Amino acid sequence: MKKPVIIDRGMPEDLIIANSSSKQSSFGVDVFKLSAGTVISQTLAVIIAPILTHFYDPSAFGILAVFTSITAIITIISCLRYEFSIMLPESNEEAGNLLMGSILISIIVSFCTVLVVWLGNATITRLLNAPELGPYLWLIPPTVLLGGVSVGHPALNYWTTRNKHFGWLSFARIFGVVFTIGFQIIAILLGYATGGSLILASVVGGGLVSTLILGCQIGIFDGKFLIKSFSWRMMYQGLKRHYKFPLFDSWAALLDAISSQLPTFFITALFSSSVTGFYALGNRVLNLPMTIIGSAIGQVFYQRAAEAKANGTLAQVVESTFYYLVMLGMFPLLILTIVGKDLFVAVFGSRWSEAGVFAQILSLYLFVSFISSPLITIFRLLEKQEFLLFLNIVLFITRIISLGIGGLLGSPRIVLLIFAGTGIIVYGSLCFIIMTVAGVPLSRMFKIIITNLLLFSPAGILLFISQELGLRPWFIILLSTIILILYFLFMIKKDPRIPRMINQILYMSGLVKMKENRN
Repeated sequence: MKKPVIIDRGMPEDLIIANSSSKQSSFGVDVFKLSAGTVISQTLAVIIAPILTHFYDPSAFGILAVFTSITAIITIISCLRYEFSIMLPESNEEAGNLLMGSILISIIVSFCTVLVVWLGNATITRLLNAPELGPYLWLIPPTVLLGGVSVGHPALNYWTTRNKHFGWLSFARIFGVVFTIGFQIIAILLGYATGGSLILASVVGGGLVSTLILGCQIGIFDGKFLIKSFSWRMMYQGLKRHYKFPLFDSWAALLDAISSQLPTFFITALFSSSVTGFYALGNRVLNLPMTIIGSAIGQVFYQRAAEAKANGTLAQVVESTFYYLVMLGMFPLLILTIVGKDLFVAVFGSRWSEAGVFAQILSLYLFVSFISSPLITIFRLLEKQEFLLFLNIVLFITRIISLGIGGLLGSPRIVLLIFAGTGIIVYGSLCFIIMTVAGVPLSRMFKIIITNLLLFSPAGILLFISQELGLRPWFIILLSTIILILYFLFMIKKDPRIPRMINQILYMSGLVKMKENRN
């Protein structure tokens, strides 16, 4: 099976790595191609959000958040992290057998959840203070199976990434969101604007539709190859060869997933599902920059870094990726730190103002997480999964302690303040470690951060003054939007690599024709 080759004729050297066929492929092109589907899907979600928040009350979003948190924890280890091993072998035959092994493991794990739900349904709803969740716990097994196959960081996703079919990933994401939105709107029209409707919509749109699309794509292009190359012996040898993924990485991922979802569980158990709904919406809006850019960069970075490791250019790729993460993430998240409450009042209505306050509290924490999370796969490439386990033990302990202390003080805001503070410390330390391991001088990292902070300062001061003057929320949001647009226009003019990447993605989409470089 031949792997498609993308030829980049215009990208700078720091984002180009020669692949096995001696052709060149642009990191930026693949990031923007993969981001295209995420941008479109998230834009649709943003457009529909004010409508949903008008018909669905905060408790409905709270129930959805609890269900999503439960399934996220199980799904993250549904393949025992073997999905990451699909990117590593030089041989497509070995990678194909790792794909089949990952799917088989996901099926086994999903069947195990049936027993857990059957025996523990009442206990789960009682501990979480969410009795209305009970009827929908039976959707956990199929959600876990779909999650292990094609949602988040799944087997089909990484096989598609390995073969650089990024367009199909974008296609799956867009249609998944379209079906989710359609289901939610139909539920409103039928008078079933409940948390259960939101759960069903997420399972059908976010899981089933995406799985069918990626499954059909792989079946058409790679089905014969996968069947021909499948071998029980080769699958076993591949799983055995990459034993560190289930031994270390799966435990690290499980701890990370649990600790990441702890605020949802704590807030629901200590306060109410309505307060959880405020947290869920605030966290979702904050995660938009991370979802749109961070996940795409992380996925392509993993593929590029695997090649860079062999070529001795890993430090170069890590530094370039860090630069783009800071450039794209700092400005939007710092703006949300200042105008979060005004944004939520203007867009979602006054009853969601508390969600805006939660977003302000979490902004800095999510920015630090945003710039470190995509780069963390470097430890998998260097086969240092044991460090990931240690890191997530530290995260789990600090989050349990911070949430426990905040819970004793009896305030959701204090809970999130302490949670965010400890997260900033841990993820900030992780950035230092990543740069050190990759061989990037810390002075270069500080220069990137300080430069962007100084660039943001005038905008931050202007927005702060606007709030102190008591200007209306809609005006502050309009001002923030103008500032953000001017910032990105300035960055495009300052960095010639950005328009080149845009031209490349338009060329790959067939929207424009690029003149061939004959030199």
